[in-house]
Amino acid sequence: MPSAFAVRSQIEAALAERIPAALTPATRMIREMMPTGIEAVDAVLQGGLPMGALTEMVGAECSGRTALALSFVAQMTRAEKVCAWVDVSDALSPESAAACGVDLARLLWVRCGVVRRGSGQWAEVKGSFSLPAKYLVPPPVTKGLHGGGYGPHPRGEVKGMDDAVMGLLRPEAIGARGAEPQRKMRTERQAIEPVSAQNFALEQRKKFRDASAPSRPWSRIEQALRVTDLLLQAGGFGAIVLDMGSLAPEHVSRIPLATWFRYRAGAERTQASVVLLTQYPCSKSSAGLVLRLEAGAEVTQGATVLAGFERRIEVSRQRFAQTPEKVIPMRKPPQRAGGAVWHSQTAWAGGR
Repeated sequence: MPSAFAVRSQIEAALAERIPAALTPATRMIREMMPTGIEAVDAVLQGGLPMGALTEMVGAECSGRTALALSFVAQMTRAEKVCAWVDVSDALSPESAAACGVDLARLLWVRCGVVRRGSGQWAEVKGSFSLPAKYLVPPPVTKGLHGGGYGPHPRGEVKGMDDAVMGLLRPEAIGARGAEPQRKMRTERQAIEPVSAQNFALEQRKKFRDASAPSRPWSRIEQALRVTDLLLQAGGFGAIVLDMGSLAPEHVSRIPLATWFRYRAGAERTQASVVLLTQYPCSKSSAGLVLRLEAGAEVTQGATVLAGFERRIEVSRQRFAQTPEKVIPMRKPPQRAGGAVWHSQTAWAGGR
């Protein structure tokens, strides 16, 4: 009776042209994990967030996304790595980041939708798109048939004829002398001042700025995506956080899936950890780790002092789970759903 090794060699030799190494398991890449600084979360994630992958943190407002991301960035800066925070809605508080232990000297803060004015002041721009003045100038008035100077179009002569005839047949228009033409009342013509090209351009830009309200943050989203592309192409960053947690799901879901696939490839090339903060999962299969966060009850000290909040975290997707066994199974292991509860502490509560 042939041995198992001989049978395996015969099967692989027969299927060499169709399926090379049919019975040999594929090599598995073991990714480096970086701890988040929260023991309960690191225990569920088996070490922390993966490096060289895209991690998506999904949750509503006040669910703990920013606190978890700041704790992770603090661990990265303590390891003397440079991080970047792409803030789409300009909602990051540097004081809170410093209180969480983030070294601000190693953090690049990109504020989208904000430009610098004179004397070092910053102002928010609702709509950064603008057209040149030459495209906003009204066209010149043309006279005649299609601007050729041969009189009005025949169709324009009959416009209003029905209303004029009905006006002559009204009872008050017919006097004792029959259909005698009435005396026409002279009306004053309304004077229209010509609008210059510069004033017209300013009015159009004002209308565009009013239409570009914060409810439609397309310019800020586009700016954030371009900045993230540039950071991944430049390299040298240990972690890049793309904060879109304050945007509505209908805006974030319109981002094409090719963008997240490009971020995934860039993270693998530069070995950077890309963290995405959203209210709605949008990266799909490009995310190596998807975490869902929920807000819990408040934690108080005494009766009136707010000490923190209870947070709940659940692992929805984890592609790079570490296996303790040395033998890799042939079949794909089932995805397990893990969860944990952790507490975020306020800065004024202190430790006891």
